[in-house]
Amino acid sequence: MKILDGIADIAEHYDAYVLDLWGVIHDGRAPYPGVLDALAKLRERGKRVVFLTNAPRRAWFIDGMLERMGVARGLYDETMSSGEASWRMLRDRKHPFFAGFGHRAFHIGPERDLSVVEEGVAEIVPTPEEAEFLLNTGPEAEVHGATSAEPYRPILERCLAQRLPMVCVNPDRAVMVAGQRLICAGALADIYLEGGGQVIEIGKPDPAVYGPVLEALGNPPRERVLAIGDTPHTDLAGAKAIGVDCLWAMTGLAGDTHGPNPDPQVLAQEAAHHDVTPLAALRSFRW
Repeated sequence: MKILDGIADIAEHYDAYVLDLWGVIHDGRAPYPGVLDALAKLRERGKRVVFLTNAPRRAWFIDGMLERMGVARGLYDETMSSGEASWRMLRDRKHPFFAGFGHRAFHIGPERDLSVVEEGVAEIVPTPEEAEFLLNTGPEAEVHGATSAEPYRPILERCLAQRLPMVCVNPDRAVMVAGQRLICAGALADIYLEGGGQVIEIGKPDPAVYGPVLEALGNPPRERVLAIGDTPHTDLAGAKAIGVDCLWAMTGLAGDTHGPNPDPQVLAQEAAHHDVTPLAALRSFRW
């Protein structure tokens, strides 16, 4: 697999960019070196940029996080997140998965994720026994930690006993935050699925989450859209599902797995394993 040092040589081939956040733009605490410059150069050239993340929070919340990190609002067009998509689905109740249950939800996750139920799209109740569905936004690190899903097994088993359908607001299994690999909501969904639970995972790689993204980009021809992400089974698979080119960023989870000098042959084998075909690997998102 070819490995690019930056995007300068291919930037003019595309008019629109779909960029992952955690693992491409920032490490959970701060932007990676060169990111702000790369975004600025894309904007100077009239490129449209939408961030697409599996984060379990609404877009307005994430925009605030980015602003505090120094990613100015003028550097991108819009943000779309799993949390935003989940909020819209809970509000509209048009998806068949939501047809069979009401508004009372037992929540597994930190309080900061509750933007996904604002404006009354769901009511959080204190126990699984009072709930009609399980809202899973990921580990609550302050209570059970965020490095293993096992501490969550007892509460998941209580939810399984109530036969609560799970709304998983982040399909990612793990994420890198400031150099540490932490589990995400998808890791809890795996336990639930093993127990026979009913689960809907909202976010990449589901093509449905890309609809608002392509609209925000102005619905350009697919051959003029480039997606960049660090995770084959979400970012790269999602790009394949909607028929756009992609680059595999060697930061975030990919950087943790493959190190600073990845083996091109190993990368090619892993991409084949996930049935994805990125144009190349990208050492980091920089110009």
